[in-house]
Amino acid sequence: QVQLVESGGGLVQPGGSLSLACAASGFTFSRTIMAWYRQAPGQARELVARITPSDTTTYADFVRGRFTISRDNDKNTQYLQMNSLKSEDTAVYYCKAEGLWFVSWGQGTQVTVSS
Repeated sequence: QVQLVESGGGLVQPGGSLSLACAASGFTFSRTIMAWYRQAPGQARELVARITPSDTTTYADFVRGRFTISRDNDKNTQYLQMNSLKSEDTAVYYCKAEGLWFVSWGQGTQVTVSS
């Protein structure tokens, strides 16, 4: 079955960096749109970035220029490099697979930006 496992979250100071990874299995990763979402306490889940099988990327305005989404089709893994982190980036970050016939979410990884 489809499985998405995030890793790399944690506590970082403002201005710092973190890198998230999402290991995928159970579907044809190289042909699937992948995305990162986040959800802060009391707020709706929101799109952070999306990457297509052809590596076309889309970013939310609030992360453009600071975050970079990428994928490694040989490793069935997508990544989110987060730089210049702000306190408002604190949230649970979720990996999402957007297939033609399915949508699947990972369990989420907590990112906390605090001094």
